[in-house]
Parts: sequence; C-alpha cells; structure tokens
Amino acid sequence: MIELYTDGAASGNPGPGGYGVILRSGSHYKELSAGFRLTTNNRMELLAVIVGLNALKNPGQEITIFSDSKYVIDSVEKKWVFGWVKTGFKGKKNKDLWMRFLNVYKLHHVKFVWIKGHNNHPENERCDELAVAASKNRSALGVDTEFEIEKSKSA
Repeated sequence: MIELYTDGAASGNPGPGGYGVILRSGSHYKELSAGFRLTTNNRMELLAVIVGLNALKNPGQEITIFSDSKYVIDSVEKKWVFGWVKTGFKGKKNKDLWMRFLNVYKLHHVKFVWIKGHNNHPENERCDELAVAASKNRSALGVDTEFEIEKSKSA
C-alpha cells in the first residue's frame, strides 16, 4: 500500500503557487514540490496528485491519496470529471491537468481520503509547508504554461 499526501497553495489565486507531495510506503519516504509564478490553488491541488502518481515506478499500485481538496476529491469520487470528458470540458477549467490526471489515474487502484486542511494533520501540514515554500522561492518558479496561455486569451 502506498500513501500519497498532497497539498497545493497559491498566493493571490491566481498568483505565485506551489504544490507539496509526500509519498510513503513502508520504510520508503519521499517529498516532492515545485512552484510556479502564476497559477491557482485548484491547479496546484490537482498537479500535486498528478506529480505524486507520476512518481510511482510500477503500474497497478494500490494507492490511498490523502488531500484537503474537495475540488479534486469530489470531481473524481462523484465522477464529475468523467462527465466533463464526455462534454469536452465545456465551461470547465483545468482541462489540461484533468487529462494528465486521468492518464495516470487509470494506471493504478486509487482511493481518496479527504482530510481537513490546517487541522494539525502532520503530513498535510508538511505538504502545505512544501507548497508554500515552493511558491515563495522566486528564483525557482516555473511557468504554468497552459494556465498563462488561457489567462492571456481571456484578458
């Protein structure tokens, strides 16, 4: 069993943002994070899950994802995202990330567990620290290309 803890953060929403991920299985433990100069909280919440799943080396894994994001969990657990695929994501945001998510999600046996954010859950708090720190590391901020392209089209 693999445990995947995730969190996303954005200051300004949109604004600088980042994600934090913890992967844990037995004695194995890994932290991942990155920041972006302009993004949203929901994008970072979803990207954290994608990055965590992409870090797994073998398909068919049993994974429990712990997240404080109702956006991510409800979209999958209530099967909204599968309906969005059928409508071509008409009127929905983050199509690029949802398509990336679905491609990696289908490779594993995934269960989601919602945890209340900022409630002293050690792994969630650590993921938040990683996400916030990544979002503030101005010298290492990447470009959330798809978001910036979409944002410039709607400006």
